[in-house]
Amino acid sequence: MVKIRLKRLGEKRHPIYRIVVTEASRARDSRAIDELGFYDPNTEPATIKVDIAKAGEWIAKGAQPTTVVKKLIKTAAKGN
Repeated sequence: MVKIRLKRLGEKRHPIYRIVVTEASRARDSRAIDELGFYDPNTEPATIKVDIAKAGEWIAKGAQPTTVVKKLIKTAAKGN
């Protein structure tokens, strides 16, 4: 199953996340099929940048977003 989820980057206690499409059985930080955007919770307000069109294409193909990613996509779509 293909999932849309977060991939953790950054330093200790200062995470930055990439929103990626990957196989569900792979490790969290392993190679991704495609990158859709990023999320930086360290800024005020949090920085969210997502390619909404690409995310829609992957969801149409059957990719399942996690609950957090679903909220981030919804928030990014409101901002545009």
